[in-house]
Amino acid sequence: MKGNEALAEAAIQAGCDAYFGYPITPQSEVLEYLSLEMPKYGRIVLQAESEVASINMVYGAAGAGFRTMTSSSSPGFSLMQEGISYIAGAELPCLIVNVNRAGPGLGTIQPGQGDYFQSTKGGGHGDYRMIVLAPSSVQEMADFVFLGFDLADKYRNPVLILSDGAIGQMMEKVTFGKFKPNKVEKPWATAGKPDSRERNFITSLHIKPEEMEKHNFKLVEKYDLIRKDEVRFEEIDTEDAEYILVAYGLCARICHKAANLAREKGIKVGVLRPITLFPYPSKRLFELADKAKMMLTVELNSGQMVEDVMLAVNGKVPVEFYGRMGGMLPTPEEIVEKLENLIHKSHAV
Repeated sequence: MKGNEALAEAAIQAGCDAYFGYPITPQSEVLEYLSLEMPKYGRIVLQAESEVASINMVYGAAGAGFRTMTSSSSPGFSLMQEGISYIAGAELPCLIVNVNRAGPGLGTIQPGQGDYFQSTKGGGHGDYRMIVLAPSSVQEMADFVFLGFDLADKYRNPVLILSDGAIGQMMEKVTFGKFKPNKVEKPWATAGKPDSRERNFITSLHIKPEEMEKHNFKLVEKYDLIRKDEVRFEEIDTEDAEYILVAYGLCARICHKAANLAREKGIKVGVLRPITLFPYPSKRLFELADKAKMMLTVELNSGQMVEDVMLAVNGKVPVEFYGRMGGMLPTPEEIVEKLENLIHKSHAV
Protein backbone atom coordinates (compact mmCIF):
# COMPACT_ATOMS: atom_id res chain seq x y z
CA MET A 1 0.00 0.00 0.00
CA LYS A 2 0.92 3.63 -0.26
CA GLY A 3 1.96 5.12 3.04
CA ASN A 4 -1.01 7.48 3.11
CA GLU A 5 -3.43 4.66 2.34
CA ALA A 6 -1.88 2.37 4.96
CA LEU A 7 -2.30 5.13 7.53
CA ALA A 8 -5.92 5.65 6.52
CA GLU A 9 -6.73 1.94 6.71
CA ALA A 10 -5.06 1.78 10.13
CA ALA A 11 -7.26 4.66 11.30
CA ILE A 12 -10.36 2.64 10.42
CA GLN A 13 -9.01 -0.46 12.17
CA ALA A 14 -7.99 1.59 15.21
CA GLY A 15 -11.58 2.70 15.66
CA CYS A 16 -11.43 6.26 14.42
CA ASP A 17 -14.95 7.67 14.77
CA ALA A 18 -14.53 10.88 12.81
CA TYR A 19 -12.10 12.45 10.35
CA PHE A 20 -12.10 16.12 9.36
CA GLY A 21 -9.65 17.42 6.79
CA TYR A 22 -8.87 19.32 3.65
CA PRO A 23 -6.99 18.04 0.57
CA ILE A 24 -3.39 19.09 0.05
CA THR A 25 -0.60 17.27 -1.76
CA PRO A 26 1.15 14.98 -0.82
CA GLN A 27 -1.38 13.66 1.72
CA SER A 28 -4.68 13.87 -0.17
CA GLU A 29 -4.91 10.07 -0.39
CA VAL A 30 -5.75 9.97 3.33
CA LEU A 31 -8.93 11.97 2.79
CA GLU A 32 -9.72 10.15 -0.45
CA TYR A 33 -9.33 6.68 1.10
CA LEU A 34 -11.31 7.51 4.23
CA SER A 35 -14.13 9.19 2.28
CA LEU A 36 -14.65 5.92 0.41
CA GLU A 37 -14.22 3.49 3.32
CA MET A 38 -15.26 5.15 6.59
CA PRO A 39 -18.97 5.56 5.70
CA LYS A 40 -19.18 1.78 5.29
CA TYR A 41 -18.73 1.58 9.07
CA GLY A 42 -21.19 4.36 9.83
CA ARG A 43 -18.43 6.80 10.74
CA ILE A 44 -17.95 10.44 9.86
CA VAL A 45 -15.71 11.88 7.13
CA LEU A 46 -16.11 15.55 6.36
CA GLN A 47 -14.09 17.72 4.00
CA ALA A 48 -14.01 21.09 5.71
CA GLU A 49 -13.74 24.41 3.90
CA SER A 50 -10.20 24.90 5.25
CA GLU A 51 -7.62 23.49 7.64
CA VAL A 52 -8.69 26.12 10.19
CA ALA A 53 -12.20 24.69 10.09
CA SER A 54 -11.07 21.05 10.19
CA ILE A 55 -8.91 21.40 13.31
CA ASN A 56 -11.77 23.12 15.14
CA MET A 57 -14.09 20.30 14.11
CA VAL A 58 -11.54 17.93 15.64
CA TYR A 59 -11.71 20.03 18.82
CA GLY A 60 -15.49 19.61 18.98
CA ALA A 61 -15.58 15.88 18.25
CA ALA A 62 -12.69 15.12 20.63
CA GLY A 63 -14.45 17.12 23.34
CA ALA A 64 -17.53 14.96 22.86
CA GLY A 65 -15.39 11.86 23.48
CA PHE A 66 -14.99 10.57 19.94
CA ARG A 67 -11.75 9.08 18.59
CA THR A 68 -10.92 11.84 16.13
CA MET A 69 -8.20 12.73 13.63
CA THR A 70 -7.13 15.04 10.85
CA SER A 71 -4.27 15.11 8.34
CA SER A 72 -2.56 17.74 6.25
CA SER A 73 0.76 18.82 4.79
CA SER A 74 3.04 21.68 5.78
CA PRO A 75 1.12 24.85 4.71
CA GLY A 76 -2.14 23.35 5.91
CA PHE A 77 -0.53 22.20 9.15
CA SER A 78 0.58 25.80 9.73
CA LEU A 79 -3.04 26.94 9.53
CA MET A 80 -3.98 24.48 12.28
CA GLN A 81 -1.62 25.84 14.94
CA GLU A 82 -4.12 28.02 16.80
CA GLY A 83 -6.59 25.14 17.03
CA ILE A 84 -3.90 22.71 18.17
CA SER A 85 -2.95 25.10 20.99
CA TYR A 86 -6.61 25.22 22.07
CA ILE A 87 -6.85 21.41 21.96
CA ALA A 88 -3.67 21.00 24.02
CA GLY A 89 -4.86 23.62 26.48
CA ALA A 90 -8.21 21.88 26.82
CA GLU A 91 -6.42 18.50 27.22
CA LEU A 92 -8.26 16.70 24.45
CA PRO A 93 -6.99 13.52 22.80
CA CYS A 94 -6.75 13.49 19.02
CA LEU A 95 -4.46 12.33 16.22
CA ILE A 96 -2.93 14.78 13.74
CA VAL A 97 -0.90 13.78 10.69
CA ASN A 98 1.53 16.04 8.86
CA VAL A 99 2.97 14.62 5.64
CA ASN A 100 5.80 17.15 5.48
CA ARG A 101 6.65 18.80 2.16
CA ALA A 102 9.58 21.11 1.44
CA GLY A 103 9.19 24.85 2.06
CA PRO A 104 9.10 27.58 3.17
CA GLY A 105 5.99 29.07 1.62
CA LEU A 106 4.15 26.92 -0.87
CA GLY A 107 7.50 25.31 -1.63
CA THR A 108 7.20 22.03 -3.47
CA ILE A 109 5.23 18.82 -3.07
CA GLN A 110 8.49 16.87 -2.63
CA PRO A 111 9.50 15.56 0.83
CA GLY A 112 11.05 17.77 3.47
CA GLN A 113 11.72 17.93 7.20
CA GLY A 114 11.43 21.66 7.66
CA ASP A 115 8.47 21.30 10.05
CA TYR A 116 10.58 19.88 12.89
CA PHE A 117 10.63 23.13 14.88
CA GLN A 118 6.93 23.70 14.36
CA SER A 119 6.11 20.15 15.41
CA THR A 120 8.35 19.68 18.43
CA LYS A 121 8.52 23.15 19.98
CA GLY A 122 4.80 23.83 20.13
CA GLY A 123 4.06 25.54 16.82
CA GLY A 124 1.17 27.57 18.14
CA HIS A 125 0.98 30.03 21.02
CA GLY A 126 1.58 29.30 24.69
CA ASP A 127 3.33 26.56 26.64
CA TYR A 128 2.21 23.22 25.25
CA ARG A 129 3.70 20.10 23.68
CA MET A 130 2.43 17.40 21.35
CA ILE A 131 3.69 13.84 21.42
CA VAL A 132 5.44 13.51 18.04
CA LEU A 133 5.96 10.15 16.28
CA ALA A 134 8.24 9.94 13.24
CA PRO A 135 7.66 6.88 11.00
CA SER A 136 10.37 5.73 8.60
CA SER A 137 8.37 3.10 6.70
CA VAL A 138 4.90 2.43 5.37
CA GLN A 139 4.47 -0.21 8.08
CA GLU A 140 5.14 2.40 10.75
CA MET A 141 2.68 4.77 9.06
CA ALA A 142 0.07 2.16 9.98
CA ASP A 143 1.45 1.05 13.34
CA PHE A 144 1.83 4.57 14.69
CA VAL A 145 -1.87 5.26 14.15
CA PHE A 146 -2.72 2.67 16.81
CA LEU A 147 0.07 3.93 19.06
CA GLY A 148 -0.88 7.55 18.46
CA PHE A 149 -4.53 7.12 19.39
CA ASP A 150 -3.59 5.13 22.51
CA LEU A 151 -1.07 7.75 23.67
CA ALA A 152 -3.55 10.54 22.98
CA ASP A 153 -6.17 8.85 25.15
CA LYS A 154 -3.65 7.93 27.86
CA TYR A 155 -2.42 11.50 28.33
CA ARG A 156 -5.42 13.48 27.03
CA ASN A 157 -3.10 15.20 24.61
CA PRO A 158 -2.82 15.73 20.84
CA VAL A 159 -0.43 13.32 19.12
CA LEU A 160 1.27 14.16 15.83
CA ILE A 161 2.53 11.69 13.25
CA LEU A 162 5.24 13.62 11.41
CA SER A 163 5.85 11.87 8.10
CA ASP A 164 7.01 13.24 4.73
CA GLY A 165 6.00 13.23 1.09
CA ALA A 166 8.19 10.25 0.21
CA ILE A 167 6.92 7.92 2.93
CA GLY A 168 3.34 9.05 2.24
CA GLN A 169 3.64 8.21 -1.45
CA MET A 170 5.94 5.16 -1.50
CA MET A 171 4.49 1.65 -1.67
CA GLU A 172 5.61 -1.18 0.62
CA LYS A 173 4.13 -4.34 2.06
CA VAL A 174 2.03 -3.77 5.17
CA THR A 175 0.80 -6.22 7.78
CA PHE A 176 -2.38 -5.48 9.71
CA GLY A 177 -3.80 -7.30 12.69
CA LYS A 178 -0.85 -6.78 15.05
CA PHE A 179 -2.78 -4.18 17.04
CA LYS A 180 -6.36 -3.83 18.15
CA PRO A 181 -8.37 -0.71 18.97
CA ASN A 182 -8.04 0.20 22.61
CA LYS A 183 -10.82 2.64 23.33
CA VAL A 184 -11.07 3.96 26.87
CA GLU A 185 -13.84 5.47 28.95
CA LYS A 186 -13.96 9.27 28.85
CA PRO A 187 -15.98 10.47 31.84
CA TRP A 188 -14.78 14.03 31.21
CA ALA A 189 -16.40 14.25 27.75
CA THR A 190 -19.27 16.62 26.92
CA ALA A 191 -21.60 13.83 25.86
CA GLY A 192 -24.73 14.70 27.80
CA LYS A 193 -25.23 15.04 31.56
CA PRO A 194 -26.52 12.07 33.57
CA ASP A 195 -27.90 12.72 37.05
CA SER A 196 -24.93 10.94 38.59
CA ARG A 197 -22.42 13.74 38.01
CA GLU A 198 -21.96 17.46 37.66
CA ARG A 199 -21.73 19.16 34.28
CA ASN A 200 -18.53 18.69 32.25
CA PHE A 201 -16.84 21.82 30.98
CA ILE A 202 -14.10 21.81 28.34
CA THR A 203 -12.17 25.00 27.76
CA SER A 204 -8.67 26.40 27.40
CA LEU A 205 -9.75 29.76 28.83
CA HIS A 206 -8.67 30.61 32.39
CA ILE A 207 -9.15 34.32 33.00
CA LYS A 208 -7.71 34.44 36.54
CA PRO A 209 -3.90 34.33 36.39
CA GLU A 210 -3.61 32.05 39.44
CA GLU A 211 -5.92 29.54 37.73
CA MET A 212 -4.00 29.79 34.44
CA GLU A 213 -0.70 29.20 36.22
CA LYS A 214 -2.13 26.22 38.11
CA HIS A 215 -3.30 24.74 34.81
CA ASN A 216 0.12 25.34 33.25
CA PHE A 217 1.84 23.55 36.12
CA LYS A 218 -0.54 20.63 35.60
CA LEU A 219 0.43 20.48 31.91
CA VAL A 220 4.14 20.64 32.76
CA GLU A 221 3.75 17.66 35.11
CA LYS A 222 2.11 15.72 32.30
CA TYR A 223 4.85 16.58 29.81
CA ASP A 224 7.51 15.56 32.35
CA LEU A 225 5.75 12.20 32.77
CA ILE A 226 5.70 11.77 28.99
CA ARG A 227 9.44 12.51 28.88
CA LYS A 228 9.99 9.85 31.54
CA ASP A 229 7.85 7.05 30.11
CA GLU A 230 7.36 7.48 26.37
CA VAL A 231 10.80 7.92 24.79
CA ARG A 232 11.23 5.66 21.76
CA PHE A 233 14.22 5.22 19.45
CA GLU A 234 16.04 2.67 17.31
CA GLU A 235 19.77 1.94 17.40
CA ILE A 236 21.69 0.31 14.56
CA ASP A 237 25.29 -0.89 15.08
CA THR A 238 26.02 1.54 17.90
CA GLU A 239 27.81 -0.97 20.17
CA ASP A 240 31.27 -0.32 18.71
CA ALA A 241 30.49 2.83 16.73
CA GLU A 242 32.99 5.67 16.78
CA TYR A 243 30.74 7.88 14.69
CA ILE A 244 26.96 8.19 15.13
CA LEU A 245 24.56 9.28 12.41
CA VAL A 246 21.42 10.82 13.91
CA ALA A 247 18.37 10.98 11.65
CA TYR A 248 14.62 10.39 11.70
CA GLY A 249 12.06 9.33 9.13
CA LEU A 250 13.23 9.01 5.54
CA CYS A 251 16.75 10.23 6.35
CA ALA A 252 17.20 7.39 8.85
CA ARG A 253 16.67 4.85 6.07
CA ILE A 254 19.32 6.57 3.96
CA CYS A 255 21.69 6.77 6.93
CA HIS A 256 21.33 3.04 7.54
CA LYS A 257 22.70 2.36 4.06
CA ALA A 258 25.39 5.01 4.54
CA ALA A 259 26.53 3.33 7.75
CA ASN A 260 26.89 0.01 5.93
CA LEU A 261 28.95 1.66 3.19
CA ALA A 262 31.15 3.35 5.78
CA ARG A 263 31.81 0.07 7.59
CA GLU A 264 32.87 -1.47 4.30
CA LYS A 265 35.55 1.23 4.29
CA GLY A 266 36.59 0.40 7.83
CA ILE A 267 34.81 3.34 9.49
CA LYS A 268 32.81 2.25 12.53
CA VAL A 269 29.49 4.03 12.06
CA GLY A 270 26.18 3.53 13.88
CA VAL A 271 22.75 5.10 13.58
CA LEU A 272 20.48 6.54 16.25
CA ARG A 273 16.94 7.03 14.95
CA PRO A 274 14.59 9.01 17.18
CA ILE A 275 11.09 7.55 16.87
CA THR A 276 9.59 10.05 19.29
CA LEU A 277 10.72 13.57 18.44
CA PHE A 278 8.93 14.67 21.58
CA PRO A 279 9.84 13.24 23.99
CA TYR A 280 13.36 13.25 22.52
CA PRO A 281 15.93 10.49 23.28
CA SER A 282 18.37 12.98 24.81
CA LYS A 283 19.52 10.66 27.57
CA ARG A 284 20.57 7.94 25.14
CA LEU A 285 22.46 10.39 22.94
CA PHE A 286 24.26 11.68 26.05
CA GLU A 287 25.28 8.10 26.88
CA LEU A 288 26.47 7.36 23.33
CA ALA A 289 28.61 10.50 23.42
CA ASP A 290 30.82 8.82 26.04
CA LYS A 291 32.33 6.49 23.45
CA ALA A 292 31.71 8.30 20.15
CA LYS A 293 34.19 10.63 18.49
CA MET A 294 31.58 12.59 16.54
CA MET A 295 27.89 12.78 15.73
CA LEU A 296 26.56 13.74 12.32
CA THR A 297 22.92 14.81 12.06
CA VAL A 298 21.31 14.32 8.64
CA GLU A 299 18.09 16.17 7.82
CA LEU A 300 15.99 17.44 4.92
CA ASN A 301 16.30 21.05 6.07
CA SER A 302 18.91 23.68 6.90
CA GLY A 303 19.48 22.37 10.42
CA GLN A 304 16.70 21.93 12.99
CA MET A 305 16.94 18.65 14.92
CA VAL A 306 20.71 19.21 15.12
CA GLU A 307 20.02 21.72 17.90
CA ASP A 308 18.42 19.00 20.04
CA VAL A 309 21.38 16.70 19.38
CA MET A 310 23.76 19.44 20.52
CA LEU A 311 21.72 20.00 23.67
CA ALA A 312 21.63 16.26 24.37
CA VAL A 313 25.37 15.74 23.88
CA ASN A 314 26.12 18.83 25.98
CA GLY A 315 29.57 19.40 24.50
CA LYS A 316 30.92 15.88 25.03
CA VAL A 317 31.71 15.36 21.33
CA PRO A 318 31.48 17.48 18.16
CA VAL A 319 28.04 17.54 16.51
CA GLU A 320 28.05 18.18 12.75
CA PHE A 321 25.21 18.66 10.29
CA TYR A 322 24.47 17.64 6.73
CA GLY A 323 21.24 18.64 5.04
CA ARG A 324 19.50 18.77 1.69
CA MET A 325 16.55 21.04 0.97
CA GLY A 326 13.86 21.84 -1.55
CA GLY A 327 12.79 18.22 -1.92
CA MET A 328 16.29 16.97 -2.77
CA LEU A 329 17.41 13.80 -0.97
CA PRO A 330 20.94 12.95 0.13
CA THR A 331 22.47 9.76 -1.20
CA PRO A 332 24.24 7.32 1.12
CA GLU A 333 27.44 8.06 -0.77
CA GLU A 334 27.08 11.80 -0.10
CA ILE A 335 26.70 11.15 3.62
CA VAL A 336 29.79 8.92 3.70
CA GLU A 337 31.78 11.52 1.80
CA LYS A 338 30.67 14.22 4.24
CA LEU A 339 31.68 12.04 7.18
CA GLU A 340 35.07 11.22 5.64
CA ASN A 341 35.77 14.93 5.08
CA LEU A 342 34.85 15.70 8.68
CA ILE A 343 37.09 12.91 9.98
CA HIS A 344 39.98 14.13 7.83
CA LYS A 345 39.43 17.68 9.04
CA SER A 346 39.40 16.60 12.69
CA HIS A 347 42.63 14.63 12.25
CA ALA A 348 44.25 17.61 10.56
CA VAL A 349 43.44 19.77 13.56
